[in-house]
Amino acid sequence: MTSRERFLAACACAPLDRPPLWIMRQAGRYLPEYRALKAKSSFLEMVRTPELATEVTLQPLRRFALDAAILFSDILVIPEALGQGYHFRDQGGIAMEYRIDTRAQIDALAPAEAVLEKLNYVAATLERLRGELAGQKALLGFGGSPWTLATYMVEGGSSDDFDRIKVLFYTDRPAFEALLEKLTAALIVYFQMQIRAGADAIQIFDSWGGIIAGADYEAASLKWIRRIIAALPKDFPVILYAKGTAPHVSDQAFSGARVLSVDWTSDLSIVRRTLPANVAVQGNLDPVLLNTTPDIVRRETGRLLESMRGASGHIFNLGHGIMPSAKIECVQALVDTVTGWR
Repeated sequence: MTSRERFLAACACAPLDRPPLWIMRQAGRYLPEYRALKAKSSFLEMVRTPELATEVTLQPLRRFALDAAILFSDILVIPEALGQGYHFRDQGGIAMEYRIDTRAQIDALAPAEAVLEKLNYVAATLERLRGELAGQKALLGFGGSPWTLATYMVEGGSSDDFDRIKVLFYTDRPAFEALLEKLTAALIVYFQMQIRAGADAIQIFDSWGGIIAGADYEAASLKWIRRIIAALPKDFPVILYAKGTAPHVSDQAFSGARVLSVDWTSDLSIVRRTLPANVAVQGNLDPVLLNTTPDIVRRETGRLLESMRGASGHIFNLGHGIMPSAKIECVQALVDTVTGWR
């Protein structure tokens, strides 16, 4: 069985001898080869250059026996394609070129079709990766959820309290919905493009889904995700990662997503038992464990694997992205433990 076949079988909840494995942010600053490349090119240059994005995507697969590659890109390429660029602040975090204050700014955003031209480098990268992987490893595309993208656009970048996006949601629902309509349409075009270019699965990052009041999660976020998934090919594997949304896991299970990626605060075996048999789970080791020791990683990885023994539909991953401070030897211990599991 190839790694790609293993990954797709897990998405379909087929029984396997061990779960497939990939790591959120597996291409990144914890790798010395990534740091060496980044010393020569900026993050945005690497994202926008198919040759460089392909190289970064493949770096972790050359070092570790992972089952899937995930496109090296950024969720904020969508606002950028619509006319609102972004950059990284010197002190850390993200800054948008401007923040959305008015309905007129929302109406002035480019139409969804702009994605095809503005983000054609993403399709070019995926096509290169498909050739490099030669059907042996799964290839994942991704994007942010409409709600999560809207938080950056309205806040003007990274935020501590998300005051502006929440005020917009509660005080001017027509403007909020106009923005989410534009983002949803753009993401549908974007994901369809990724699928045509060779993606085997798409992960939607609803990274800030957990900051909206529980009763409003459906209206603010999940209904837009449902709309996106419904516009994609029937039964195409969509993974939904929505940090901090454990109370909504049952609703997410009926969103059309084939896989729910769970953060580290939930007991994954309990989540697995509460979901329909045809919805897979992904996760959910605490990323901070990769900053400890290989022995601790082996112990905690084994404990998670044991808790899922006999359960079908499990993709092993972290409960959030790997930290830049992760230790190579700890990542290797994780990979060896999962790939050697029986």
